[in-house]
Amino acid sequence: MTQAPLLRQITDYANRADPYPLYAELRKTPVLQEEDGGPFVISTYWDIQSLLHDPRISSDASNLTAQGDELTEQEEEAALPPSFLRLDPPEHDRLRRMTNRPFGPPHSPRRVHDMRGELAGIVSGLIAGFGDTDRIDVVDQFSYPFPVTVICRLLGVPREDEARFHSWADTIAAGLDPVPGDDPTERNRVTHEARMQLGMYLAGLVEERRKTPGDDMLSELVTSHGPDGPMTTMEVLSTAALLLIAGHETTVNLITNGMLTLLRHPEVLQRLRDDPRLAVNIVEELLRYEPPVQLVPQRTCIADIEVRGVTIPKGSSIWLVLAAGNRDPERFKDPERFDPDRQDIQHLGFGSGIHSCFGAPLARLEAQLALTELARRLDNPRLVEDPPPYRQNAVLRGPRHLNITFDGLRP
Repeated sequence: MTQAPLLRQITDYANRADPYPLYAELRKTPVLQEEDGGPFVISTYWDIQSLLHDPRISSDASNLTAQGDELTEQEEEAALPPSFLRLDPPEHDRLRRMTNRPFGPPHSPRRVHDMRGELAGIVSGLIAGFGDTDRIDVVDQFSYPFPVTVICRLLGVPREDEARFHSWADTIAAGLDPVPGDDPTERNRVTHEARMQLGMYLAGLVEERRKTPGDDMLSELVTSHGPDGPMTTMEVLSTAALLLIAGHETTVNLITNGMLTLLRHPEVLQRLRDDPRLAVNIVEELLRYEPPVQLVPQRTCIADIEVRGVTIPKGSSIWLVLAAGNRDPERFKDPERFDPDRQDIQHLGFGSGIHSCFGAPLARLEAQLALTELARRLDNPRLVEDPPPYRQNAVLRGPRHLNITFDGLRP
């Protein structure tokens, strides 16, 4: 094989509905590079987990030998600096620690827990909004507006501005997708423009919060002066942009993938309807079985690393195919089966190591509440088409639409 066919298979839209046979083929060669200069593709659970915890693996694009100078120059020219997701320690640790102060333990241990009632109210309102129809698009009418509303309230971004930042978020998220054949110069230009527009929008909100702080996270990022000192304005903007985009993009897919999987497994849907406590196990198994983030293509070796006898040279690009690791038979028994009773679900759905998903507690709660209420309220829900149409993005994989029909709404 040459490099192009493999990259096309991983990112080809034709494989979006079911990429798992391809992932099984990848696992036959756990460390795969199809030609010099191409990325090393890692697809087995233990190797992925090990590399996610390895300090010799960098998230900083400037360490990539083949593209380092070009990417560094782009970052310097960008309206927003890299978020902590694209940084290494100690800067990563400092910014993540500062961002966590208003979000979770130890400083705000009940922030997510105390949102449960508010989240449940949003879910109920969206379902009530279905009206008298017997057919809906789960994405457009539920799994997209739910997490967007939540992250807007949490950050303090006006919900009515969603139409403005939606296209910027889509463009920036699309920039994560390593699609071969794209004009990189044009894609970088479009992504740069979206980042600039989003940065200008957020800058206006930051100035408002400086003058009149509220009880939202954006206000706390602007005004907080913890042990690490205050964030600079550019750090606040970069962090706010990350939270705004990551705070809804992946959760949309988690909820949509979850509903699709439950409709394909009606016996599990019925069990959830009968016992809402099953939602915790269902969501964890979904994160293994149908993770919203399929692969991480933005890692670089900062030293030579040996994986299964293969030396990956310093400066090489590494792709970690999380979804392939999640179905690795060396790690999970009967991995192709969706099993909410699975006792060992140490999945890679939220990554692992220092870059594990910052918003995991909130995403879990959102998905649990959303799927439980859909299971309870929808009477005899059925798929209109299977498979549904998928989003183009191979990294953030999920249906673009999920049309379902049902017999009515239960009270």
